[in-house]
Amino acid sequence: MSIEVSNESGIDVSEEELISVARFVIRKMDVNPAAELSMVLLDTSAMADLHMRWMDLPGPTDVMSFPMDELEPGGRPDAPEPGPSVLGDIVLCPEFAAKQAADAGHTLGQELALLTVHGVLHLLGYDHAEPDEEKEMFALQRELLEEWVAEQVEAYHKERQLQRDRVLLDQSRYFDELTDDR
Repeated sequence: MSIEVSNESGIDVSEEELISVARFVIRKMDVNPAAELSMVLLDTSAMADLHMRWMDLPGPTDVMSFPMDELEPGGRPDAPEPGPSVLGDIVLCPEFAAKQAADAGHTLGQELALLTVHGVLHLLGYDHAEPDEEKEMFALQRELLEEWVAEQVEAYHKERQLQRDRVLLDQSRYFDELTDDR
């Protein structure tokens, strides 16, 4: 899976975290692992230009998605074996997202993770224009984000345990050396 991130926003964000959450959603939604995704982070001025040009709406927004290939989660049963495809582009505006994060009482990283999930779901054909669509998309978005966070927490705890195990192994080697010196 190829995920490219281009940060043109002037705000320092964790590109690794954005890639991690995007990769997680793509995998969970059963998209071909050879799929390609591009993520661009823009400042508010560039995002406002894009928002006006593509949506005819003034001012910046938090996330926009530009799908490339027509995809459906899990693929269509009557379609040939799926091959690699270009999902499209997700455009994020960290400055705009930072304001939303502050209003919601969480970090910019959490907001960008949420927006990344949202953007990938749009690339996969989900929308929230109608109440039923919104309910489905936002429930899936919440579920995927919660699963990704749980996976991150588990990985953190495993890494901490590995570090503790290394320290114990190093100490036991030290004791072996002490007994060998006698």
